[in-house]
Amino acid sequence: MSDSFAVTGFTPQLLLEEQDRLVLPSLSVADTLEIGQIAFSFGAEQGLPIAVEVRLGDWITYHASLPGSTVENQGWIDRKARVVMLKQHSTLFERVSAQERGVDWFKENDLTDATHAIHGGGLPLITQGDGFVGVLLISGLPQVEDHLLGVKVLTEFLARKGELIWAIKYGYVVRY
Repeated sequence: MSDSFAVTGFTPQLLLEEQDRLVLPSLSVADTLEIGQIAFSFGAEQGLPIAVEVRLGDWITYHASLPGSTVENQGWIDRKARVVMLKQHSTLFERVSAQERGVDWFKENDLTDATHAIHGGGLPLITQGDGFVGVLLISGLPQVEDHLLGVKVLTEFLARKGELIWAIKYGYVVRY
């Protein structure tokens, strides 16, 4: 893995704790649309050149490409989705974990970067009752920003559902 894509400021443990805090009470098709619309709104308000996709299993329930995004973003989304569907962890977790362990993620999993991307922006959608059920995908920003926008989106969704106790930690809002 190229050092030019090394991520600092995160640990696998921190990212697993974050994943645990972002567990959803449940997830319906309407919820996936709301999650997508939250991401769209955040992106549009900030003029971000992103593409957003939400999947329930393999079913794409929401997709939006904001101005400035390109067809290349779909390739990134598809490659990130394959990682999250395979590992049920965020793409950033997979990158940071491989980086910390000093392994080539692609060799370890017998995969290529042509089909899988361990760049931030793919987050698992996990529910309390059913576990892993889908994926939130964001592409168009630097990988850490893609990831943090996804965290912000899921945090907002949970807040709207009354699921959050607000606190600032690691530069973004999380629940405890």
